[in-house]
Parts: sequence; C-alpha cells; structure tokens
Amino acid sequence: MRPLTLVLALARRGALGKDGGLPWRIPEDLRHFREVTRGHAVIMGRRTWDEVKKPLPERRNLVVSRDGALRLPGAVVCASLDEALRVARETDPEPCVIGGAELYRLALPLATRVELTEIDRDVDADTFFELDRTGFVETSRRPGETEGVSFVSLRREGA
Repeated sequence: MRPLTLVLALARRGALGKDGGLPWRIPEDLRHFREVTRGHAVIMGRRTWDEVKKPLPERRNLVVSRDGALRLPGAVVCASLDEALRVARETDPEPCVIGGAELYRLALPLATRVELTEIDRDVDADTFFELDRTGFVETSRRPGETEGVSFVSLRREGA
C-alpha cells in the first residue's frame, strides 16, 4: 500500500461535525492538525473547503467535487478521490485526507496511518464517522492538555 494518512478528530459516538463545522473549539487540536499536515498535500471534500474558507497555508490543497466547473482559488479541484490521490502524489509521497465523513469512508481502506484526536465528551453533532480500527495498531497515545482529549496514532498492520 502507498502511504496515506487520515487526520481527524472524533468525539463520542463518532461525532465529527455540526452545521458544516466542528462541534467543539479545542485550540490544541488545531495546533496538532497544523503540525501533522504542514508540508503535505491535503485532500478534502467541498464542504470541508467551505468550512476552512481559504487555502490552508504551507500545504497543497486538493478539493474533491462532482462539480466539474468548480474553480477555487488556491486549490486543485479533482473529480474523485482517486484523481486527488494521483495529483497529490505528484508532489507528496504521503498525502493527508482531512475530511469530511464521505471522504474518510472512501479513504479508510487505502489508509496506512490515522492521526486521531479523541474527544471524550458528548457533543451535539449532525455528522458522524465510525472509525473501523480493524487492521490498525495503536503506535502512540498522549493525553492532551485539554481534559478528555487524547492524540492517537494508528498504523495499518504490515504497512
């Protein structure tokens, strides 16, 4: 398998998002996200792009959209995850998928690594993702400074 990292934060019950954004505000998670993705190609869906509102600096931004006419300043628009991976790997041997839920579902079988922020709290959410850890081993875990937050690294067995 070629390297591919999923970068995500999940609260209890797989809560991922609310009204097109994050259902929490945790500054250290945002710092962790920047550190993990800086210098990489980041692949996101159009709704995730709408959430970030502009290109993420120090990263190559790729947006997956079915809208072939879509033009986004500072981003490469791709028609599929496969196309985004091909384009990302032109400059980055280990691109990162950063959301949303549908892209995570499509990319999980291809992922060799997962960088997960676990948020041990109930949140009001309308978007969920069940992270199936089958075939992955936990390689590190560290508690965050924020109560109930842990940063977890998973690697696919044999990758």
